[in-house]
Amino acid sequence: MKPYRCSQILNSVFNLSSTTLSHNFIVWLINFIPLELPQLYTSPLFFKIRTSTLLLHSSDEEDLYIQQAVVFIEDAIQYRSIYHRVDARSLRLYRWYYSRICQWGLGLTIAVVLLLAFVERPSSLSVSSDPRIRSPSIEPPCGFTESIEMVCLIIFCLDLAVKSYLIGWEELRKNKWLIGYTVVISVSIIDWVLSVSMDCDERLRVRRLLRPFFLLQNSSLMKKTLKCIKRTLPEIASVILLLALHLCLFTMIGMLLFAKTEDPKKNGEWELHFRTMPDSLMSLLVLLTTANNPDVMIPAYSLNRGYSIFFITFSVIGTYCLMNLLTAIIYNQFRGYLLMSVQTSINRRRLGIRAAFQVLSCQGAQQAAEERVHVDAVLKVMSRVKMKSYYRAAITTVARQYTEVSYMDREQFREIFDELDKDCIKEHPPLPQYRSHALQRLQVIFSHYYLTVLGNAVALANVVCICTVLVLNSEKSTAERDNYVLEIINLCFILYYLFEMCVKIFAFGWLGYLSYRNNIFDGFLTILLLALQITIFITYRLPNSQWDPSSHSVISLWEMIRLVNMLIVFRFLRIIPDIKLMALVASTLLDLVKNLRAFAGILVVVYYVFAVFGIWLFEGAIKPPAGMSVLSNTSMENITTNFSMECGTYEQLGYWPNNFDDFAAAIILLYDVMIVNNWQAFVDAYSRYTTEWSKIYFVCWWLTSSVMWVNLFVALILENFIYKWDRSHSCSVTDVERIRYETSVQLMFREQVQEPTEEELVCQLHQHPHLHLQW
Repeated sequence: MKPYRCSQILNSVFNLSSTTLSHNFIVWLINFIPLELPQLYTSPLFFKIRTSTLLLHSSDEEDLYIQQAVVFIEDAIQYRSIYHRVDARSLRLYRWYYSRICQWGLGLTIAVVLLLAFVERPSSLSVSSDPRIRSPSIEPPCGFTESIEMVCLIIFCLDLAVKSYLIGWEELRKNKWLIGYTVVISVSIIDWVLSVSMDCDERLRVRRLLRPFFLLQNSSLMKKTLKCIKRTLPEIASVILLLALHLCLFTMIGMLLFAKTEDPKKNGEWELHFRTMPDSLMSLLVLLTTANNPDVMIPAYSLNRGYSIFFITFSVIGTYCLMNLLTAIIYNQFRGYLLMSVQTSINRRRLGIRAAFQVLSCQGAQQAAEERVHVDAVLKVMSRVKMKSYYRAAITTVARQYTEVSYMDREQFREIFDELDKDCIKEHPPLPQYRSHALQRLQVIFSHYYLTVLGNAVALANVVCICTVLVLNSEKSTAERDNYVLEIINLCFILYYLFEMCVKIFAFGWLGYLSYRNNIFDGFLTILLLALQITIFITYRLPNSQWDPSSHSVISLWEMIRLVNMLIVFRFLRIIPDIKLMALVASTLLDLVKNLRAFAGILVVVYYVFAVFGIWLFEGAIKPPAGMSVLSNTSMENITTNFSMECGTYEQLGYWPNNFDDFAAAIILLYDVMIVNNWQAFVDAYSRYTTEWSKIYFVCWWLTSSVMWVNLFVALILENFIYKWDRSHSCSVTDVERIRYETSVQLMFREQVQEPTEEELVCQLHQHPHLHLQW
């Protein structure tokens, strides 16, 4: 290549380098120049191109560091692991995968695949689950649900592929959940192929049992909860063994006390509850839940009052000592393991923040040596991070305090993210300014707290009036009721509610009025009540004593008045924010719905698995006798024909709708057993219609749902409430309204976890498989 030709090429490259060509191409072109032309390497033109290339390369590196810091901080906020690929293309894919749209789409896919159980055979698409009156269920054609399921499985395959790529092969081999994810998807696809090849006529669908795994693996907190439960089980084995010993001991004593005698009149207890060893065990196990008390002891107690000592002693030791001790041990052990999981989450947050600082400090050799970051770089990162706006504003405000010195050290960088653990104070807009002195006085009066107290008193008076009228009209039919007085009273109260809303808007302004959640609730119901009242006047004219409550155009007058009364009663909930303890209780319940969904998810998984097993084992097991029918508005004697029933049994109690004939009915039956009210009727019925071994299924469900999960959930409710009570103990009612408590499992145990040391964080950063930093 001739020198003048190379000079022309270099000149063209220099003109394009800042616009269209990447620095990688420029470097390749420079390396392509023959070494035989040393005069080009010493030319000013070559020096300009080389400088431009280095600047482009430096700019790309700085942008990559910024992207890495953004992702690491987002990982820290969400308590995610930072052990994933960190090149530019992978980071873009990573942020897209964890975007709200993508995660909502994945969650919707999981919900769809779980809800298929309600539509698949046996279908739950019928009005009633009672086999006596149930009409044929709507059965979707073969291939309908299978097509939807295959789409979901394809999405899960894509999800697995993205996760596997992002963490890398080495991390994939260590991740048991992703390996299980692969196995579950593979088995589901094989089972789907078999199902389609058999024209959807197979009874056993293995993939239905595996579907809850998709829900588990998509929630890190749910996986931690399941791991904690698994580790808790060995710790409570001694108490369960003691409980079993207690049952066996009293079973043998009971069988000796209530043995069969020669006198048939004295064999009532033996015949009903202690005939065999399994019957005795089951009777006392049900008594442990108090579901058959005092029925189980009545036959013996009627003969001799001394027999009550046996049953009372059993209940005191078993129900009030061992069961509560079991609850305490379950909570204590589970809480310990949950604390360990929370410690892991806190370590992840600190590691993500430390990694973000490290990549930002590596933008220059001098900064890396001094371990400091530029404030402008921090602000640039925070402008890109996806997080709640008030946290972004708080962190940015603290970071700007270091603008004068331009740099932040490692400890200062860590401290600005302490804002994530603080409560958000909701600031209400300023009151409107009025020039008139009279309007200012009215504003002071109408913005006073006593106006809210007066409104609560008026709402209470309205509810009392409604209760009084309901008591007076409780025995009257619709045609006999006189709603004239009640309608006049409601009209007066609604006008006062409208007046209260208007003066509050006058005092606080529109924005100030809407900044209070109780005002939004109150105003919405007031407008709805006013609209209903106007509708009544338009339809039935003004109130008069000759109103016919049964008259109607679209809906009857009585139905409209009843709707108004229900809304007025519902509006009385406005008092909750004004009473501190009630506000905390309501806030606790809301936080349980928002932040403790993982525990509800575990219950959904358990319900799903047991419902599928129940359908496999007991579908169609209980069938009503031929000729049995249900007659509406009749007594129990007319419900059956030519069929005798023993008192207290499944048949006599009319529990026919509770069965395992479809998925929805199975869920309701499992709920009824979890409540343990009359659950012995279900156990007895299925043991008679199938086999005695069916009792094992119901006992396992009782242990899983009532003993384990319900006790854990109650304990977590207590932990949540105590946490919020301690934090708001010194707050007034107004402060409770203003402070937006961010309650999560991590924050609940925040004060009891230890901060990781700098050495531990650096050691973990060195173990990152994809991040190679300058130290």
